[in-house]
Amino acid sequence: MALVTDSFRLDGSFRRYDRVVIGGSPLRLFKLSAAGQRVVEAIEHGLPLPTGHGKLTDRLVDAGAIHPVPSASPFTAADVTIVVPAFNAQPGTLGPHGEVIVVDDAGTPPLVAKPGQRVIRLATNQGPGAARNAGLAEVTTPLVAFVDTDVDLDDDWLDALLPHFGDAQVALVAPRVASTDAASTLAQYEYARSPLDLGPEPGRIAPGTRISYVPAAALLARADALRAIGGFDETLRTGEDVDMVWRLVDAGHRCRYEPASTVHHYPRSSVTAWARQRFSYGRSAAALDRRHPGAVAPLRMSGWSAAVWALVLARRPIVAFAVALGTIVALRRKLDELPPEESARLAGLGHLYAGRQVASAITRVWWPLALIVAVFVRRSRLPLAAAATIPPLLDWLERRGPLDPVRYTALRIADDVAYGTGAWKGAIEQRSVGALAPKFTNWPGKAGG
Repeated sequence: MALVTDSFRLDGSFRRYDRVVIGGSPLRLFKLSAAGQRVVEAIEHGLPLPTGHGKLTDRLVDAGAIHPVPSASPFTAADVTIVVPAFNAQPGTLGPHGEVIVVDDAGTPPLVAKPGQRVIRLATNQGPGAARNAGLAEVTTPLVAFVDTDVDLDDDWLDALLPHFGDAQVALVAPRVASTDAASTLAQYEYARSPLDLGPEPGRIAPGTRISYVPAAALLARADALRAIGGFDETLRTGEDVDMVWRLVDAGHRCRYEPASTVHHYPRSSVTAWARQRFSYGRSAAALDRRHPGAVAPLRMSGWSAAVWALVLARRPIVAFAVALGTIVALRRKLDELPPEESARLAGLGHLYAGRQVASAITRVWWPLALIVAVFVRRSRLPLAAAATIPPLLDWLERRGPLDPVRYTALRIADDVAYGTGAWKGAIEQRSVGALAPKFTNWPGKAGG
């Protein structure tokens, strides 16, 4: 089905060489026909698109190489019901809406409805998934927004989200969830690196892509599409929002991330509560892997990049360099449609990004194994120490948040340790190591155009 828009923007990964386009997440290569080249040139220069562009633009959108910029919506704020799952907390500031349904998940004391709100009380505490489903059952509008109690909405938060529903395949659109700016060290860390904040660039949402999930802290969806997949999985206390989005994708729907709309989330009030949250995120990974095998892999890279960095960690830099050089030559032959310097750039950057992923996986998920190796293998200590400290420092340099590098690095390491501890706990409970295992890929994929 063609998108109902004639305006698109290029993804940051997009590069074109005559009739060859590279872009998207994961990276893909498109060979364009003469007609396809005219379509892409029109997008690049902001010109009217040729008739019949829909097949190509659909494929580029679904690959994440371009993004639609819809201008009109078939819906208004009156078509949206806001559902707020609540447990011992009142809803935050809410923007325009048709109705607000607050689901009291057996909190103490019972919530009292505020003007313009309706409260549904559950007899026993059942978790956020069940609370959202209870609210969804009462929704009569075509769209439903789920908003957590620790989120504030601006009056215009729907403006950039609603137009995406002009595409009948779009079932869900999520805004950017930015952490509120505050003075505490923890709040400053969250402001720079919250797991709810997925950044300033738009994109499709799908497992294994740059935006593999969105939180249900705030999102907008078609009510009927959610009902068709059974809503949220009530057996999941954490990760139920990730699972729901992935089931929408599996059902053939499009899900979009639109940071032109930004809502604000309050961080946890204490380090203990913050660490408990990160632990619960990690713990949910194994249950998600059982439902979506491979989708939560802590590391995705080509087998050749894995070999390069395994040699680096083994302190065999010369052999690692030789293997990396060999892959550059091999990729040059595979991508003979590209200039030699571009295939070399892709291979080189691929290895560098893979190294950062390896370091992140070591400190975030594999740190118990890394700790054991460091104790018994002396020569591993230097590369493992570098893996633990260099990525947080690079992170700090890129984000330039209000924290100094020492406090930022300390909290980043604590963040990773809490998540990784939860990931191992979940793996033991589920009796599955799927969420701890790497996934090897072959890149870039090829597609026609």
